[in-house]
Amino acid sequence: MKRLIGMVVVIIGVASLVMGIIFIMQAGSARKTIADQITPVKMSELNATYDAVSAKQNAAIAAEEPQIQAGKAAPSAMYNYLSAQRALLGLAKSNVGIAGFLQTSGVLDIVLGVGLLLAGFAFTAKEKA
Repeated sequence: MKRLIGMVVVIIGVASLVMGIIFIMQAGSARKTIADQITPVKMSELNATYDAVSAKQNAAIAAEEPQIQAGKAAPSAMYNYLSAQRALLGLAKSNVGIAGFLQTSGVLDIVLGVGLLLAGFAFTAKEKA
């Protein structure tokens, strides 16, 4: 019975290792895709670009929103452009965060898999008399 439990733990450990490797590979692929899609903004400049656009949009909101709410004016082209740019940069930031979470999950899965493999092999080892 102890050997059977050990084999199950080893199988779960191998599955965890495989999933960890897949997660890490997917995180790297996701980061590359995000970097390609936000060109010409560099990944290292993403937060600063988002903050700059956010500040510009907040200024446009302060200037135009009262007239828009009162029905006296429509949003300007710049207002719409900054709103769209801020939304898209925000999505890119969240995707970068998700890729980082995926990479961290992969590392944790690998550590867990190694621990489960070691524990499983310890269970399956024959006792020395």
